[in-house]
Amino acid sequence: MPFTIEDVEKWKLEKEARQIEFKEAKESFDGRKLVRYCAALANEKGGLLVLGMGPKLPRTIVGTRAFLDPSDIERIVRDRLHFRVECSEVRHTQGRVLVISVPPRPIGQPVCWDGQYLMRSGESLVPMTPDMLRRIFQEGISDFSAQVHPVASISDLDPEAILRFREMAMRKSGDTRLGNLSNEQILNDAELIIDGQATIAALVLLGSHRVLGRHLPHSEVVFEYRSSDASIRYQDRKEYRAGFLLFHNDLWEQIDKRNALEHYQDGFLVRDIPAFREQVIREAVLNAVCHRDYGNPGNVWVRQYPMKIEIESPGGFVPGVTPENILNMSSPRNRRIADALARCGLVERSGQGMNLIYESCIKEGKPLPDFTGTDDFRVCLTLRGEIRDPRFLKFIEEVGKETLASFDAWDFVALDLVYNGEPLNDSAKSRLAKLTDLGIVERVGRGRGSKCVLSRRFHSFLKETGKYTRRRGLDRETNKQLLLKHIQESGEKGSPFAELSQVLPALSRGEIHSLLRELRGSGSIHVCGARRAARWYTGPSSVTGKTGQ
Repeated sequence: MPFTIEDVEKWKLEKEARQIEFKEAKESFDGRKLVRYCAALANEKGGLLVLGMGPKLPRTIVGTRAFLDPSDIERIVRDRLHFRVECSEVRHTQGRVLVISVPPRPIGQPVCWDGQYLMRSGESLVPMTPDMLRRIFQEGISDFSAQVHPVASISDLDPEAILRFREMAMRKSGDTRLGNLSNEQILNDAELIIDGQATIAALVLLGSHRVLGRHLPHSEVVFEYRSSDASIRYQDRKEYRAGFLLFHNDLWEQIDKRNALEHYQDGFLVRDIPAFREQVIREAVLNAVCHRDYGNPGNVWVRQYPMKIEIESPGGFVPGVTPENILNMSSPRNRRIADALARCGLVERSGQGMNLIYESCIKEGKPLPDFTGTDDFRVCLTLRGEIRDPRFLKFIEEVGKETLASFDAWDFVALDLVYNGEPLNDSAKSRLAKLTDLGIVERVGRGRGSKCVLSRRFHSFLKETGKYTRRRGLDRETNKQLLLKHIQESGEKGSPFAELSQVLPALSRGEIHSLLRELRGSGSIHVCGARRAARWYTGPSSVTGKTGQ
């Protein structure tokens, strides 16, 4: 947020300015020195570096000619420290002043520059002590959102946001007495303020635009719309730097006004399904707000395309959470934020938001949520709006009349993976017995070579029993007869294994070897040679005089 002449005037006499570093820098300011001070301020939970003012009270404005293009400051820090600072240029009557806003370091990660972890000591920069570094590295186990902001108070929270929090909490709890409590009591009960000071959670959910710009600028959510996947430039953009309760409805409205409808035929009726279901998008955004790393200076990004939405949030998955176990694990990085959102009815304390997202995608025949691009520094979630197979959607609805009420998220995931012929993880495999008992899937084969396919009931519903036969594969005896027939027709030259694989291309090498062993055990065939030189012949080895291997 830009700083003003009034801010500069206030700093002239401000005694307590521990988070502000003043430098005269009349003619210039060395880029290396700039980086060192930004690193130190970041290590001290962020602050301001002010060029053009003297450090001693009463501070005087001397003006600075350093960095005539303020964007050079942002570029230098980004290239060397890999985080973003914001620079404001204040044209005071007594001289030009530059104000550089430095974000706090990531949780548990001190900023290192040139092999040193720096902090300020008087007018100098010194290495951080081992004890300070140890405390920083231990921060990762604490709830950053529960921490009290060093300078923010209840007066920095937006009254409209507080009113919305009160009204939503009343609707959720049904307790009309909440309407008679003071703002202080409401926020104290929710642990959003402590002894009159605002927590990080309070700023994220209830902070005003001006205060967030000063104290927590990276809590911003940025929305962009692009008219195609290939579009480099956005066609619309909106930046939300305010308490979440002030803009979450507007963010959905921005998405919904371009929300396409997917059509599919249901008998004589044409039904419409929105590309993006409101509850799914809200849950995805809430997940980003609850689980992002507020110690990381990045923003949350919501990028909408005609048929997909990408939501990117700073910080990787919470330790122990992966895309494979995300439906089983519930561990919010910012529990104070999650608890406050649960109190006003936006999220469930049980942490079932991601389960709802998966279930909705599968019930509507859409692709599963995609976490491609996620790494240690960010979580990338892609939600797609297209319906892959309307007939599968219709089948799900038909089955739902009887059984889906008892399904959980992993039941839906297992069903989706079977339908698409994709490998099942352990959690999905554990649901196969239930799906088999319900007649929705069938197991084909035995042992490690077995597989699951959607049942005859599904294919009969689609009037595609022929496809069911192909997907299920021929029965075991028929497969053996096909192999035997090919070996017989090969005559004295024999059949190499590569040819037999072509006879039954849907089966694995192990499955074909199993069928050959059964034929050999019955005396129908024998083999000569080994490995690639092996050839299969009809009859037992004594018939042809060849030695079986």
